[in-house]
Amino acid sequence: MKIRVLGCSGGIGDGRHTTSFLVNDDVLMDCGTGVTTLSHAELCRVEHVFITHSHLDHICSLPLLLDSVAGERARPLTLHGLPEVLQILQDHVFNWRIWPDFARIPDPEAPFLRYARLDIGQTVDLAGVEFTPIPANHVVPAVGFLLRAGGGSLLFSGDTAHHEALWRTAATTPDLRHLVVECSFPDALAELAEASKHYRPGTLAPALARLGNGPAVWISHLKPAGEAAIMAELAQQGATRAQPLYQGQLFEL
Repeated sequence: MKIRVLGCSGGIGDGRHTTSFLVNDDVLMDCGTGVTTLSHAELCRVEHVFITHSHLDHICSLPLLLDSVAGERARPLTLHGLPEVLQILQDHVFNWRIWPDFARIPDPEAPFLRYARLDIGQTVDLAGVEFTPIPANHVVPAVGFLLRAGGGSLLFSGDTAHHEALWRTAATTPDLRHLVVECSFPDALAELAEASKHYRPGTLAPALARLGNGPAVWISHLKPAGEAAIMAELAQQGATRAQPLYQGQLFEL
């Protein structure tokens, strides 16, 4: 399994792109602005999209992806998400007011888009790559994902504040090689982090300390104005193994 980081920032500008990962050549995990770095040929190869939640920075490229390649596809693109997430997209994006309803065109019996319900803990196996949604603690219904293939696993928190399920999963996954966890704000913005349900160094560092000498730790979703402060505060609070995730990074499992 190869996982390419297309975007991992909490914002845009100066080459930054929002969250999206390309798994092998045909699966996207989240669909932020990072998807715009793919070529047209690469976009055409995408068969499945797994969405953590409905916020714009994680879904903004999905409508344009469909519009760009739908006419060149032989079968629908499959969108995987919690029932609540899929309903939000149906109600507020693919509704003909914001974007066409690709689940009904060109024909409801043969549409460009197919919805696939995800349930917490239910594993989806795609050609030997397993995607298992885990709970997240965010302001809208949300999940993280445990990805596993023959060479090990990678755990992605998605957008979340502290949630014990994330750390239980990390502790009970013996082949876990990488933990990608968000940390969006420095501690000076603690009230904003709490209101928007995101990690900050003061809440993330104690949880990371419980991992011991476990997997490699990568920090994602850093807000552009706080990147240096967040990483410095994590190091000051003992999370010295944590490194910033970077666009273009490649994991091979």
